[in-house]
Amino acid sequence: MTDVTDFAALVRRDHGLCVVSTLRAAGTIQSTVINAGVLDHPVAGGPAVGFATRGSAVKLANLRARPRATIVVRAGWEWVAVEGPAEIAGPDDPLPGFDPAGLPELLREVFRAAGGTHDDWPTYDRVMAEERRAAVLISPDRVYSNA
Repeated sequence: MTDVTDFAALVRRDHGLCVVSTLRAAGTIQSTVINAGVLDHPVAGGPAVGFATRGSAVKLANLRARPRATIVVRAGWEWVAVEGPAEIAGPDDPLPGFDPAGLPELLREVFRAAGGTHDDWPTYDRVMAEERRAAVLISPDRVYSNA
């Protein structure tokens, strides 16, 4: 049976590169390549697939209006998809139950979950704030793969 741990295993094999798909107002799908990883949800606990995005990103606008997403990770010919509701924690999107002062650390945690490392966290935090970056957290309703 496929679960979110299978998603996390593939993240480690290809630098967290994933494709996330959101729903446009017209009912069409918008997909984009991002870096994502699995982390504990900061409010609900339990695993979530997280990624960071600029405050001006189309996918973020789509998720604000229609908060569901599908995210797919692949390595070689193996892939795992996660579908579920999406929650946003960002400077323009307060997440109920989450202290906004924790946003810099949450963005760092998302970055690390996707396999990222950084030598200068204060600079990372400054750039994330300048870009009004938000963390998107997808709680897995359905997980499936080609395995």
